[in-house]
Amino acid sequence: MVIRDGTVADLPRVRACAQAAYAIYIPRIGRKPAPMTADFERHLARGELFVADGGAGAAGYIVLYPRGDHLHVENVAVDPARQGRGTGRALLAFAEQSAREAGLGAIELYTNATMTENLTLYPKLGYEETGRRTEDGFDRVYFRKALVDRGLN
Repeated sequence: MVIRDGTVADLPRVRACAQAAYAIYIPRIGRKPAPMTADFERHLARGELFVADGGAGAAGYIVLYPRGDHLHVENVAVDPARQGRGTGRALLAFAEQSAREAGLGAIELYTNATMTENLTLYPKLGYEETGRRTEDGFDRVYFRKALVDRGLN
């Protein structure tokens, strides 16, 4: 699996991945989750879109960008047909490496409060909950992971 910059050719597959990965949450939230309506063209143009390519195109993707003292993960998803193979963890590890390379000391992200799977997953990956609030009509739970420079022990 290679994680690389997204391309225009990836956009249809990225959109399809977002639709498939987030569709299960529509009944919980009562509307499409924000990633299903994301402006992937804008993220691509800004260099914020990266794809996990397993040889047959985008198996998953991540949208990330620097924000203050941290790297913000705006959106991460894996095609449901390819879940359970470590792609999501690889994308988050890529985000951590990107943050370190940019000299940033943390990763921040949020998830919808009804995406209960994520509320247990992120703490297992070292993220700490930092707050909850309603934004754009969504109940969001915010997480932060401080990055330790492994070379300074």
